[in-house]
Amino acid sequence: MSLTWTAASDGRIAEAAIQLSPNHDPRPVGQVIDLVVIHAISLPPGEFGGPGVEQLFTNRLDPDAHPYYRDIAGLRVSAHFFIRRDGQLIQWVPCELRAWHAGVSCWQGRQRCNDFSIGIELEGCDEQAFTDAQYQVLTELIAALRQRYPIAAITGHSDIAPERKTDPGPHFDWSRIS
Repeated sequence: MSLTWTAASDGRIAEAAIQLSPNHDPRPVGQVIDLVVIHAISLPPGEFGGPGVEQLFTNRLDPDAHPYYRDIAGLRVSAHFFIRRDGQLIQWVPCELRAWHAGVSCWQGRQRCNDFSIGIELEGCDEQAFTDAQYQVLTELIAALRQRYPIAAITGHSDIAPERKTDPGPHFDWSRIS
């Protein structure tokens, strides 16, 4: 690992492909960004490599492309980053802006985790392990984010919304990230 990545002043990572999502807004004034939330997503569920996640995060998901999409096509969601199975890194929202990844959430008594967190989606699901390439990119990304932001904790979506979410799931190896 080279640990050479850096986050620009707006939170963009040069090593990421940029595909901006319209699903973001300003963070509350003076908000400190100190939490990273790890998610897992695959669209259709359990399938990897297709355009579904990109289409969902850019509001272009065709509800007729897959039966599952009918229920989620109207969602307006995003994350700051998406790491594909092969390690490709895509940035949807600059970190200085609030991505819509956490929903109704609470971390250590603090509500509205989108206000103070960075959301990282891994292409995956509860039933499969993540790839070495994903862990390598995730570790590099977290190191870059820590250079720019006072990250105090890294947690899973399931930890901030335990009644609603299970991701990143039982196959995520927390010991592989720092």
